[in-house]
Amino acid sequence: MGQSLTEIAQQLKDNNKKVQIIYGFNGNGKTRLSKEFRWLVEPKNDVVTDVPGLNNKKIIYYNAFTEDLFYWNNDLANGVDLKLQIHPNSFTEWVLNEQGQDQNVISHFQNYTDTKLTPKFNLDYSEVTFSYERGNEESSPNIKISKGEESSFVWSVFYSLLKQVIDVLNVVEPDERETDKLNELEYVFIDDPVSSLDDNHLIGLAVNLADLIKLSQSNLKFVLTTHNPLFYNVLYNELSRDDKRYNYKAKRDFVKHQLKKLEDGLFSLEEQANDSPFAYHLFLKQEIEKAIESGQIRKYHFSFLRNVLEKTSTFLGYDNWVDLLPVTTEGNSDSYVKRIINLSSHSKHSGDEIAELSEDDKRVLGFLMRAFTSTYKFK
Repeated sequence: MGQSLTEIAQQLKDNNKKVQIIYGFNGNGKTRLSKEFRWLVEPKNDVVTDVPGLNNKKIIYYNAFTEDLFYWNNDLANGVDLKLQIHPNSFTEWVLNEQGQDQNVISHFQNYTDTKLTPKFNLDYSEVTFSYERGNEESSPNIKISKGEESSFVWSVFYSLLKQVIDVLNVVEPDERETDKLNELEYVFIDDPVSSLDDNHLIGLAVNLADLIKLSQSNLKFVLTTHNPLFYNVLYNELSRDDKRYNYKAKRDFVKHQLKKLEDGLFSLEEQANDSPFAYHLFLKQEIEKAIESGQIRKYHFSFLRNVLEKTSTFLGYDNWVDLLPVTTEGNSDSYVKRIINLSSHSKHSGDEIAELSEDDKRVLGFLMRAFTSTYKFK
């Protein structure tokens, strides 16, 4: 039986695990779920939400709306004075103005992008400019960074906030903490922070995030959602193992779910009790085959195919997933590789992810799946 997102949010809230990760396809309601969860934990009519800053907050969250706190002043008249401006808000006020974490934000951002790409905050942290430092006394000041780089910057601010929050709450005695503003905090909800990262940086982010979560020794609980199979797998790998350094025990602290949108518009949240990273990619294979059978093939199914090929190539000891593809009459697989790469590249817009493909694209996906199944005998 299907549930509303409010009911699923309640299901998540009732779970006593320290960490819950949720996989769901784009368009399946993950961002809306984050909002429902927020209002369930901290109702709109709750008086503590009227207190400015982080005082008495019960939840902090990261989702697509977090990025809306940052917007560009493009200096339309001259096109020179380009600035990323920051709406007044509680979490940047605390992490930048009060905690002075600007250098850590810059360090995290450069780690996810380019060490030469340098943000500079103004004195009251209401805006940021970016320059590209070449190291030869030359620089490109006041550049407008890409949307992917902007997303990485926003995440770097949130990550710095989260690290500070965990450090503060790890002090057991509330009276000994450097601030009492976080004493009511119960939840962190993170929705898809990986929308624009390449695979290497995505893996690094997942590993860092998992380590930070395990470092948390307070009663703080974490809900993480993603549509990205690689991010899901890395989180699974990192969180499904005990870690004596942090007194972290996976069976006690960790659970994983899949969020599905049903045909009647309701949703289901299914616990993935026996999943493993490789079995998960076999699940993706089954999803591709169901899409082929029903004719409901979308762009994201090529992302699934690429993930299946990547995991299988590692499992079988191949150097590259390309080696698993059949060859054309020209004696190579270049045309298949190009098509998979083009169609599996992530788009910022979920509409592009679910857009219908050409009949030729659908035919090629079916051919590649039949060739893969026939050659490598996975069921």
